[in-house]
Amino acid sequence: MKFTVEQSALTEGVNWVSRSLSTRPIRSELLGIVIDATNNEVFLSASDLETASKSHFLAEVKQPGKVLVSGKLLSDISRSLPNKPITFALDGTRVVVTSGSAKFTLPTLSVDEYPNLPTLPNSTGTVASNVFAEAVGQVAIAAGRDDSLPSLTGVHVDINGDTVTFAATDRYRLAVREIQWTPTAPNTSTTAFLRARTIESAAKSLIGSKEVSLSFAPNTSDDRLAGFAGEGKTMTSRMLDGTFPIYTNLLQREVTTTALIEVATLLESVRRVALVADKTVPLRLDFADNTLSLAAGAGEEAQATEAIEILLTGEPISIAFNPTFFEQGLIAVGTKFVQITFTESTKAAILMGKSDKNGSIIENYRYFLMPTRYAS
Repeated sequence: MKFTVEQSALTEGVNWVSRSLSTRPIRSELLGIVIDATNNEVFLSASDLETASKSHFLAEVKQPGKVLVSGKLLSDISRSLPNKPITFALDGTRVVVTSGSAKFTLPTLSVDEYPNLPTLPNSTGTVASNVFAEAVGQVAIAAGRDDSLPSLTGVHVDINGDTVTFAATDRYRLAVREIQWTPTAPNTSTTAFLRARTIESAAKSLIGSKEVSLSFAPNTSDDRLAGFAGEGKTMTSRMLDGTFPIYTNLLQREVTTTALIEVATLLESVRRVALVADKTVPLRLDFADNTLSLAAGAGEEAQATEAIEILLTGEPISIAFNPTFFEQGLIAVGTKFVQITFTESTKAAILMGKSDKNGSIIENYRYFLMPTRYAS
């Protein structure tokens, strides 16, 4: 095997497949990246048996071949080399990497022992990469981080024709985002449940592609796989087991109080008041007379209060939130103004965005936040 490639192409490809390298491998081969050079193209692949990532790029291939080398070493080397052509050459059981005067010699792993990687399912549809990344980012913040509760660590994907709905929850908040896409078949209807960190990582890394192809194996398939594909990059991932909580009943409800607030002003106040407490101490909010009063701390502890002007419709209400979850929701809304609706102080509030004070509500994103108890 011998080929020469531009440093930028190699680094981009290696960075992509490295996200599927195993951190706790059950087999030493899973520490490696497969390099397969053929017909003036080089294919890279890596897997941790839950996800599998592949990339390919053009190269000057003088001698085809296939090897397996340490993924971490290859990643570190590709990033450290200058923006010059890089040559790979197999010499016995070692791969020699040269760029200018720099030279590295890497031992190879047994490529014959490397597991067969799954095939990307047929495309279910396509979506603009920036829309996909924004939508996934808005919901992934609400996914849990406790792997012992897998049904709360994922993003649920519901496809109905030209609409895709993403949702995630950790029991304390729920984020739901709808987007429009182009399905392969007009009446496509399916669901998928994926690890939040997997779909979020793929969405962020595919932002450079114009479009992203999403692939979901049929619900009747024995091997429940999802796939993401951009320009020269693919990833497959096994779907999560378990059932995502039913949340549609939360979308329609009676509203007793509505607050319209400038996001930047509210964020600054939340961050200042929350300085006196740790991240889990409740932030108390009192809505009344077009004023929002914020408070944190009680008793002998440090305390802080602040008040800002808002536009309030309906009944006054007092409520408390986890300040970190509240701040993350305000950021995720991504608009100049936020509309917060309430039914009562013991039920979830809903955050939705408005581009301007007199504009329409942006209904494709909802962030539900459960209140917390606080000492009065």
